[in-house]
Amino acid sequence: MPIYVYWGEDDFAMEKAVAVLRDRILDPLWTSFNYTAFPPDQADAVIQALNQVMTPTFGAGGRLVWLINTTLCQQCPENVLSELQRTLPVIPEDSFLLLTSRNKPDERLKATKFLKQFAQFQEFSLVPPWKTELLVQAVNQAAQTVGVKLTPQTAELLAESIGNDTRLLYTEMEKLRLYIAGSNKPLDVKTVTLLVRNTTQNTLQLAAAIRTGDTAKALGVLGDLINAAEPGLRIVATLIGQFRTWLWVKIMMEAGERNPQAIAQAAEINNPKRIYFLQQEVKSLSVPQLISYLPLLLELEVSLKQGASETSILQTKVIELCQVYQRR
Repeated sequence: MPIYVYWGEDDFAMEKAVAVLRDRILDPLWTSFNYTAFPPDQADAVIQALNQVMTPTFGAGGRLVWLINTTLCQQCPENVLSELQRTLPVIPEDSFLLLTSRNKPDERLKATKFLKQFAQFQEFSLVPPWKTELLVQAVNQAAQTVGVKLTPQTAELLAESIGNDTRLLYTEMEKLRLYIAGSNKPLDVKTVTLLVRNTTQNTLQLAAAIRTGDTAKALGVLGDLINAAEPGLRIVATLIGQFRTWLWVKIMMEAGERNPQAIAQAAEINNPKRIYFLQQEVKSLSVPQLISYLPLLLELEVSLKQGASETSILQTKVIELCQVYQRR
């Protein structure tokens, strides 16, 4: 298919896929003639891209036209839809149209339905931070790609330290590859602990301070995370994952479940031995109280994605989250 739609929040994985597609289609000697990228703020970007993709290629290789961060699958004016319907069926075989977006395509939209007939859709979603098994799989896959050998313990440690930040994962893997300098021995826990900064653990300390309503400690840990340049969205993702885990453990406890394996399965926890400690952590909290944390965390995530001042909104919401415990 000459049309590709890439979407999702894993920017790094999407960038790698775009690079692979670009290398496959374009001849390096003719790239300047056959490759065009249209930024989202360019006027009539879709119409110009459709005109460009119909232009015959120059020299060797194919033509690639890229609509960056397009909203075509979220909103599409009638004149643009008409141009799509006229152009897509007749795109030359050696011309390729690429659409990328962080947002999920709206399946109800006429433009999306029409694109489905001609385009190959591919999702690049981040692994939910609470799905530890998938995070470990991602770590092992990155290690295999980069050429680093890991033990099960070091893979779990990296998953805990890095979370679902794919870009950071590959950056840390390259660092570890350079450190071992071609050694065939698997990395040990001591080396990984020395070289990889575990900001996820600090965020878990933040979650614990919020859970106990310790505002001063929570703001102190948050300040350390901000000073370490930890992205706000990653902090929120870890907090959501931790409170979700606590909520599931408490729900299972109140339902009378005593089997650690059953609770671990429901809460998507890889190690059932953690259940005892999680039960102690939520002993003084109720299910409604744990549920009440989640809307505040969602509000924080939305505010950050909408461009709110990161430090200010994080501090404000952390104070509000701590007050949930204090109001019980």
